[in-house]
Amino acid sequence: MPHYSGPLLTRPIAEALLAARDAGAGEWAGSLDLGRSNGTASLETDEWRWQGQRYAYPHKLKDRTIHYWDGDEFAPVSRYAGSLIKLVPTDWGAPTFEIDGIKMLPTSKESPVTDARRKVALVEPHGKVVLDTCGGLGYFAACCLEAGAARIHSFEKNADVLWLRTLNPWSPDPDAPASGGRLQLVHADVSHAIAQIADASVDALLHDPPRFGIAGELYSQAFYDQLARVLRHGGHLFHYTGSPNKLTSGRDVPREVAKRLEKAGFKTQLALDGVLATRR
Repeated sequence: MPHYSGPLLTRPIAEALLAARDAGAGEWAGSLDLGRSNGTASLETDEWRWQGQRYAYPHKLKDRTIHYWDGDEFAPVSRYAGSLIKLVPTDWGAPTFEIDGIKMLPTSKESPVTDARRKVALVEPHGKVVLDTCGGLGYFAACCLEAGAARIHSFEKNADVLWLRTLNPWSPDPDAPASGGRLQLVHADVSHAIAQIADASVDALLHDPPRFGIAGELYSQAFYDQLARVLRHGGHLFHYTGSPNKLTSGRDVPREVAKRLEKAGFKTQLALDGVLATRR
């Protein structure tokens, strides 16, 4: 899917544009791509221009929402198809996303890209073939590209998440020159697609599944056995787990995951908010 290249507005940015116009300014300077770059918009009474295109002024934009130009107006970057999925702004520029109000990425203390960069560094991706099992917004893949990975094979099951990626300037575009043909993004359920990946054909693994209650199959012994099969001996895996239910039920998901990975043939240790494993 082609990536969107128009302006992205949040409520504060829209208010700043309108305030500048109302103050009689002919231009407004700032970011219209969630902090990826800064530019200048030309302001007129009834419309404004950016990168050679004309846009109507936005009004009554929703809070905690990113809006894109759909050809007629600024519409929320959200969809409802059984569940509400939306791109959500953060203080760091790079957005997170929510499904039915549940935030999918940690953003309270740092940018989700910074968080992804620390996790990706654990598997040492430079020059390696990396399997990114649950691509999400693509921040793991972006950091692998940045770190010099040779190839990244990324899977994403949710078509609406793939749509969010086309509107998020922080999500890597597989077809962009900057990706250098190194990123392959596939719309597929990795729990099934992994059976088609050859034995020991992957040098490093990144596994950031939805929580257990949504995608228990991605925490199963059968799936971990498949991860062990495709990863070469000595290769590293980072498995995000968080600590769900620890306070309410006392359940220790990271240690449960570590035990299953060890049974599959990994040596494990707790690292950051997940498990770092090495294929024996």
